[in-house]
Amino acid sequence: MKSAAMGTVFYVADPMCSWCWGFRPQLERVVTEMPPGLELRHVMGGLAPDSDEPMPDEIRAHVRAAWREVATRTGARFEWSFWERCTPRRSTWPACRAVLAAGLQRPEAAVEMFGALQRAYYLEARNPSDVETHIELAGELEPALDVERFEQDVVSRQVVDLLGADLELRRELGVSSFPSLVARVGGADHLVLSGHGAADEVLARLTALTERETS
Repeated sequence: MKSAAMGTVFYVADPMCSWCWGFRPQLERVVTEMPPGLELRHVMGGLAPDSDEPMPDEIRAHVRAAWREVATRTGARFEWSFWERCTPRRSTWPACRAVLAAGLQRPEAAVEMFGALQRAYYLEARNPSDVETHIELAGELEPALDVERFEQDVVSRQVVDLLGADLELRRELGVSSFPSLVARVGGADHLVLSGHGAADEVLARLTALTERETS
């Protein structure tokens, strides 16, 4: 028998993707139960580029319909007052950069910021497209980030380049829908999830991949 395969599971997602919010409980199970020798890496998919324009009515209708479908299919909760309390923008790159900026201070803070942005958007009716929201969340993480440093990092060229690298990796992995999970095992990439799915299915596919490599 060979030693256990070492590999990476790329989680390609966006903090403003409602299907990623619905998948969160399943992802937590995958992280807890996936085979030894695999590590999960978040990759920012970048649904929509920077924009200061309010979300057009037809896009609002599309996103609200997606929320309803996610709620029905996954049981995820949403704070619907967001649509009255905030001026939504179809701009997700700022939130993606906030995740990457948090990771500059401590790697695990990237995942924490991803979750904080989801909760702020879907449960607290706070605008995830606003840098002001990102700065507030940086101070609310436990332990809190250095907010002054975060405020500089989140608009820095370094973080812009990090997002560019993630977008290029997404293209390299062939991902076109979120959430997606791609396992890089044995020098090859294997799509194990495209869109919402069950943790049991993902875990079975990951187990099959690692067993094939170690047999």
